[in-house]
Amino acid sequence: MTQPQFNTASPVIYWFRQDLRLDDLPGLNAAFATGRPVLACYILDDDSPGDWALGGASRWWLHHSLTSLAVDVEKRGGQLHLSRGRPDTILAQLADSTGADLVCCSRQYEPWARLLEEQLHDALLSTGVKLKRYSGSLLWEPESIKNKAGTPFKVFTPFWRKCRVLPVTETSNPRAEFVTWSTYKPSSLRIEDLELLPVTPNWAPSWEQLWQPGERGAVRKLKAFMRGAIAQYDKGRNYPARGATSGLSPHLHFGEIAPHRIFRAVREAELANPELDNEAEKFLSELGWREFSHHLLFHFPTMPTHAFKSDFAAFPWVGGVDALTAWQQGKTGYPIVDAGMRELWQTGYMHNRVRMVAASFLCKHLLVDWRSGQRWFWDTLVDADLANNACGWQWVAGSGADASPYFRIFNPTTQAQKFDGDGDYLRRWLPELAALPNKFLHQPLSAPIGVLNDAGVILGETYPFPIVDHRDARGAALAAYADMKSG
Repeated sequence: MTQPQFNTASPVIYWFRQDLRLDDLPGLNAAFATGRPVLACYILDDDSPGDWALGGASRWWLHHSLTSLAVDVEKRGGQLHLSRGRPDTILAQLADSTGADLVCCSRQYEPWARLLEEQLHDALLSTGVKLKRYSGSLLWEPESIKNKAGTPFKVFTPFWRKCRVLPVTETSNPRAEFVTWSTYKPSSLRIEDLELLPVTPNWAPSWEQLWQPGERGAVRKLKAFMRGAIAQYDKGRNYPARGATSGLSPHLHFGEIAPHRIFRAVREAELANPELDNEAEKFLSELGWREFSHHLLFHFPTMPTHAFKSDFAAFPWVGGVDALTAWQQGKTGYPIVDAGMRELWQTGYMHNRVRMVAASFLCKHLLVDWRSGQRWFWDTLVDADLANNACGWQWVAGSGADASPYFRIFNPTTQAQKFDGDGDYLRRWLPELAALPNKFLHQPLSAPIGVLNDAGVILGETYPFPIVDHRDARGAALAAYADMKSG
């Protein structure tokens, strides 16, 4: 290997985006490989995303992730330059003031981000500055995965079968002596100047005890998962009280850990312990679903706003604001739905099984447009991701690629009985029902008045009556679907 010749020449600008880490980052490694000092920057851009500017929970996470990244960059001899505004203006100013003629970054796959990259490439090039983009957020680039006809996949199973025979890109970090950071210190905003945290009110007072945003937190989370929960992942992931999921989704979304690092860790554990085969393969398929979601968004960029199946454009979403509000506030009278919505509001997260039940309830019991649910998740989830969010909601609504059939309507009560039979999850998030016996916990309306009195439950006061009857709601949903098909 030829050693780069370091010098005090103009720096290379590294533009951090949804890749808030220092290790296993191809674009940053390429910047260091030039042998020139690297100037690190992050730009809070609320203009380019339009309707998909970061939601409140994501902004909370970003504040802490940037704080962590700034510390890590400083420990290695650099400084993270923070700005707010249009990337084309800010990067052009940075390049002009430093003499930089190269900007490196990681690709993003949202429609607005791809358009920004194209516009930015042309704008910078007109001033003599090159923009180079690199992978780093996905295991495989979306345009590289095609079916036998040379077109995008629309069904997950053949997509994942194709992916599993492809090599996963590996990234090696440059040796420490080959790395140097720019000593140029342009004026920078403080992290507080970005105003990412909630203030009035502060709806996340305890989140710092629940989460550790940043690269170090992501690595700890992966190690903890590999030491414990992966051993029961295949079945345990469906039970919200068991803690059998990885908790890596927000770290992956913000790029605090490379997906190939997670993939490699799971594969190595599987090879070392054949008993983990089912658990490992199920977890890897979940990584595959993330890849599939980005594949779909890349090739079908209207996924967040338009039904993938065109006939669903005529679906009669008749659910109103009152139904949506009751769902958002966890006041539907269906304990598993309400527990999930309370968990979401109090933690910025919801267990995946409960997400499916809660989403299905909104779309198929309340007949509220899936886009309203998608918007609420966008604002309240710390792992809000445009591709995952859009594909997940369309899957539940029946309108997406490889979607759940519309007639598959979750019964929230039987789902709770099956996956939270002991009521541990419900009692954690619905303390007003905690004293009910398991027999009635999942359906308080069925409890005799004496049992309700003994448990301190007054339906309609301490806990709401169900806002719809399951059987009636299911019938209405199927009728609406029939009307759509006949129209």
